[in-house]
Formats: sequence, structure tokens, C-alpha cells
Amino acid sequence: MARHLHLDPVGGIAGDMFAGAMLDAWPELGEGLVAALHDAGLSDDVTVTWERVTDEVLAGTRFVVADPRERGRHVPPSNLVLQRGAGAHAHVPYRDVRARIRACSLAPAAKERALDIFALLAEAEAAVHGIACADDVELHEVGAQDAIADVVAAAWLIDRCQLCSASAGPVPLGAGRVESAHGLLPLPAPAAAHLLRGFATVDDGRKGERVTPTGCAIFKHLAPAATAPPGTLGVTGIGWGTKRFVGLPNVLRVLELDLGAAATLDRGLGRDTVALLSCDIDDQAPEDLAIAVDHLRAHHGVLDVSQAAAVGKKGRMSIVLHIVARLGTEETVARAVLAETTTLGVRVTRADRIVLPREQVTRGDLRGKRVRRPDGVVTTKAESDDLAELPSAAARAQRRRDVEGV
Repeated sequence: MARHLHLDPVGGIAGDMFAGAMLDAWPELGEGLVAALHDAGLSDDVTVTWERVTDEVLAGTRFVVADPRERGRHVPPSNLVLQRGAGAHAHVPYRDVRARIRACSLAPAAKERALDIFALLAEAEAAVHGIACADDVELHEVGAQDAIADVVAAAWLIDRCQLCSASAGPVPLGAGRVESAHGLLPLPAPAAAHLLRGFATVDDGRKGERVTPTGCAIFKHLAPAATAPPGTLGVTGIGWGTKRFVGLPNVLRVLELDLGAAATLDRGLGRDTVALLSCDIDDQAPEDLAIAVDHLRAHHGVLDVSQAAAVGKKGRMSIVLHIVARLGTEETVARAVLAETTTLGVRVTRADRIVLPREQVTRGDLRGKRVRRPDGVVTTKAESDDLAELPSAAARAQRRRDVEGV
């Protein structure tokens, strides 16, 4: 199933609203989410729950983080701040939170998503507060628990739902002023406005805080397109925020679209657009480059990575790295390439694809991808990772036959 997520920010977007909407759509994921949050560094004395909420017009789910150090859940306009003296709360450096997530046992794709959302958030806060390096950004200790819960919940839920793309309607900006640790700040909060650059917004005439920096970092991470592609509507979810607006439900709605089902209507063929990234590398050790390629394949925006040998300048043997990525993730994928390899630049283009919709099938502990070819023939390909532990080529061939006969 090619699962697409459309965001409808009726009341706005915040981290807890996104988590609530996703749990409303897929409530079966709740139990695993709590374990993932505490594994990623959420304090043992912090509890995470979700509750049904209705205003007698719309029913949905509210994601609640209860910290004994605060009365109720409070999401300040900026959880990430530069420490300016002792202050009222202890502080947690962003780099420490990042190290904590890197060391935890989240699935690699979920971990990469959480790290990317936190990086976007820290970079935005550094930019608006005039901090030269994002590593110097710090979190209020209490705010850090909210941020960890919201960011890791979003990353884990996106990964578990196996989203392939996203789109969103215009985001309401809100208006007015809000109290913060630094005094009154304009709305939308500066970091939220920084993260929303390039995305469509709307003024619906209602004031107040409509978007939070954490919510906007999740939004930017998803790199949503402005319009939803054709698809078959699946589950929907509504996530409630804590504020109340007169005549407007403060909710974020998510809608699942099955793009594969829509593509099947077109004689089994689908179309999409992807980003193509490439670079030349002639000065990186092969064993280190192999590790880098493995890391890039695990990046949330990457669909495929391949290498080709080439002769570069001055007759040097080099490797040309080709990466296929989801549209809208070019910047984060390019940043990963520049961090993992010795290249000094990445070429980026876009390309249209004609693809076959696929579905995952299982037989025992083996998975496979099944597609229907244009001539009507159905083929299945076993997942090679599930065969890696088998002791011989003959054993692997036999198990391939088992799953490919599904």
C-alpha cells in the first residue's frame, strides 16, 4: 500500500495535536508508542496518555503528557531557548537530547526522523535567537519532556504507518502576542514562522497561538505538497489541541490516502515525481563509503541508493552516488549526503516515474512485495533482509520459492 497522509490544520498544528490525530486514526499503535517514548529518554515519572474529546460537533483524541513538575500540560511558544543565566528551570542541551536519541533502541528509520525533526527545531531556534551554532541551543528541562514526547511520538508514528508522502492545506498563522520566558513574543512565534517559510498560510480572522515550533518542525519534516494526489480515502483521525476558539474546533485532521489503489485504476500503472540527487566521490575509503551508503539508505526520505564507477578529473577513479528521494526531502537528504561523504556538493533534479503499485505479503516470518504487471501476471519478490540469516544459497533459494509462491 502506498500510504499518503493529508493534513488538514483546521485549528492549527502542534506536536500533541499531530500525535493525537495519528492515534485517533490508528489507535492500535498506542501501546507500542509509550514504550518507544520512554526508551528515547522520556523521564520515568512522566506519564503519557490519550483521551477521547468532543465539543459535541467533532470527536477526536487528545495526546496528554503529564509531568509532576508542572500543573497540566503547558506548551510554551518556544521549548528551545538559549540559556541566559540560571533562570527558573534547569536546562538540557539540545546536543544531549540528540545523543540520547542516537543511543536509544528505536528503529533506525524512526530514529532518523526524530533526529531530523529536532535538528529542524534547533536550527530554527538558533536562527531567530541569533545563536551561531544550533548545538548551543538548550531546552528548558520541563519543556524538554514535552518536546521529546511530541517529536519522538511523531517520528515513531510516521515510521510505523509507513507513510510514503504527505500533503497539507494552508496553515492558519494566528495573531497577537504571547507570554514567554523572554517576555511578550509576536504570533506566530518566531521559530514557528521560520519553519513555515515557503508553505501556504491562511488568515481565518481568529487570533491566538495556532502553530507551535514543535508542530511546525514536524510539518516541515513531512515536506507536504500543497495538494493531495488522487487516491482512495482510508482512515481519518482528529487530534485536539488544548485551546478553545469560538466557532472553530481546535483540531488537526489527518486523512489516509491509498495511492496504490488509485494507480490500479489506471491499468496498474501509477505516476509520481521524485528527487534525484547525485555526487562524485574520489577521496573516501571504500569501507567508509559503504557505511555511509548504508546510513543514507536508512534516511527517512531516501527511496533508493546506487553507485557507479567512473573516471573523474585527472584520470582518477571515482564513485558516482545516485540517490532517489521523496519529493520535498531534497534538502534534508542532501544534508545527510554532505555529512556522510567527502563530497563538497550535491546535484539535485526532479524526475517523473511510472510505477507499479505494490503490496506487502507475508508467509511465516518472510515478507515479500507483490505486484501485478501490465500484462496481468502477478509476481512476488522476497525481502532479501529476511533471508540473510539462512546458512546457504540453497536454503535461501528454497525460502525465496516459499514466499514468491504466495
